[in-house]
Amino acid sequence: MNIRAISLAVLASLAAAFAGPAVAADKSGVYTGRLSNLAVDGHDPVAYFEAGAPTKGSADYQYTYNGAEWRFASQANLDAFKANPDAYAPQYGGYCAWAVSQGYTARGNPNNWTIRNGKLYLNYNDKVQATWSTDPDGFIRLADGNWPTVLAK
Repeated sequence: MNIRAISLAVLASLAAAFAGPAVAADKSGVYTGRLSNLAVDGHDPVAYFEAGAPTKGSADYQYTYNGAEWRFASQANLDAFKANPDAYAPQYGGYCAWAVSQGYTARGNPNNWTIRNGKLYLNYNDKVQATWSTDPDGFIRLADGNWPTVLAK
């Protein structure tokens, strides 16, 4: 084997080693951002229902669910979530609900939220939230059809 053949073999091995996992990895079912493992950017998902507003959670009241860390403002909210996480966790794992309706994922912003039919939905920003509010039921139908296959895109 000559130097050129060895060099090509080494380069091919390195390319496969580094590209393989990145290509094969799907997105997480819960949006946490790149630099943390906090769901809803550390906001308490129960507080949207109980306080009617985004409320930062505390590391004192933390729970691991679906591979992400969820924070809560109180022990009562943590207990409520543990008893029924599906009732409080944002739909589509906290990804932007409008983006999921369009067939892709984007960050869900905890300050752009809606509760509809007892479910919490997050959107990317004010502009997207305004678009979402023009036909939330239609966008929910589309997003439900795209979820969770959109995670593989």
